[in-house]
Amino acid sequence: MTTPSEPTLATQPEAQPGAPMTENTFIATAAGNDDPPAPIKGLRRLLWWIVPANLGIFLIWGAVPGILLPAQITEFDEPNKVVNLLIVTTIGSFASILAQPIAGQLSDRTRSRFGRRAPWIVLGSLAGGLALTGLAFADSLVGMVIAWTLVQISYNFAQGPLSAVMPDRVPLARRGTFAALSGIGLMVGALGGSIIGSMFLNSIAAGYIIFAVISLVTLTLFVIFNPDHSSVRIQPEPFRLVDFLRTFWVNPVKHPDFFWAFTGRLLLYTGYFAVTGYQFFILTDYLGVEDPATVIPILGLLSLVGILISTIISGPLSDRIGRRKPFIFGSSVFVGLAMIIPMVSPTIEAWMLMTFISGFGFGMFQAVDTALMSQVLPSAKSFAKDLGVVNIAATLPQTLAPAVAGGIVLGVGYIGLFPVGIVLSILGAFAVWPIKSSR
Repeated sequence: MTTPSEPTLATQPEAQPGAPMTENTFIATAAGNDDPPAPIKGLRRLLWWIVPANLGIFLIWGAVPGILLPAQITEFDEPNKVVNLLIVTTIGSFASILAQPIAGQLSDRTRSRFGRRAPWIVLGSLAGGLALTGLAFADSLVGMVIAWTLVQISYNFAQGPLSAVMPDRVPLARRGTFAALSGIGLMVGALGGSIIGSMFLNSIAAGYIIFAVISLVTLTLFVIFNPDHSSVRIQPEPFRLVDFLRTFWVNPVKHPDFFWAFTGRLLLYTGYFAVTGYQFFILTDYLGVEDPATVIPILGLLSLVGILISTIISGPLSDRIGRRKPFIFGSSVFVGLAMIIPMVSPTIEAWMLMTFISGFGFGMFQAVDTALMSQVLPSAKSFAKDLGVVNIAATLPQTLAPAVAGGIVLGVGYIGLFPVGIVLSILGAFAVWPIKSSR
């Protein structure tokens, strides 16, 4: 039984105007465009620690699906590599689509003295590391499908609660900066993963295990050095099966800003990954690069330079001027127009130029889109669940893009990927303009 000194989600009174909001009051009454209680160890520490935390996860997303997994599949059955990669990535990505909202639902309801997010961040990274180790020793298509699916599920159980840290603990006025630092960790991880991953093309199993260890260490340290408010005295609302089945649905009529933010991210990610997700095969089969390992590190560095420049500028600048949408629009235009270059000039030099420009655009997007997303969340009671739904817009393209791109490649060749990427990226820009909760 709950005593008067133990407020619940249902009974917690609203905060008085001008009074600091407590953790319980915040969860009971706030939405994404409300300021949360201050972090226990301070905001500056949290701002900087999000970089290695995201780095630990996105090194894996950069190294495995784009570099190590295609190489492993090529060694297993080179004549059927495109079809096999399509099978493995499609099943794995579908699992990730289901995993992150479910992880968010569980995280939102977790009662722990370490808070609602920390247990899942650590356990997800531990389970993911074990799954990566299994993938390292998989010697059949079925084994690779099972192991990669478990990798996707496990790391999404860590990534979903980690993404809820922004609306949980970061004030509105600093979310652009936080998103920029988060984006640096994300993109440096993704690109660094591709660079480092290319160094393990001759020892794929060792690469998997090293990335697993890095992720577990960085995420555990993030939790240790950035403790959250206890959630022991926060009583979740009663579980109802109907509510659980609604996990994957946010009413677009009731929450139109959420719908448009989701749509914009979905379109741009699908356009981007339809092209970049096939980089390994584009290099070998479209551009005629005999040894991709010699150029992938260079491409990663070019993209990283573009991303860092735009990310460092865009996030803090969006905080300063109080606007997010112009940056989203500009990033989508950069990504879309960059894809024209290799379409008209199928050379490695053209691909390098595209990599830099699209990296600049995608860095701008990552620096601002995360902050915009945090402001359209309906309720603090379900931040992690709703962000899990939002992140479907990032993970669903990993399902759609290989399927769509694989069909295009098999039908008309790699040249057909670029017009699709251009159109989807630019449509993603226009989708953010109807959003009213952010300028």
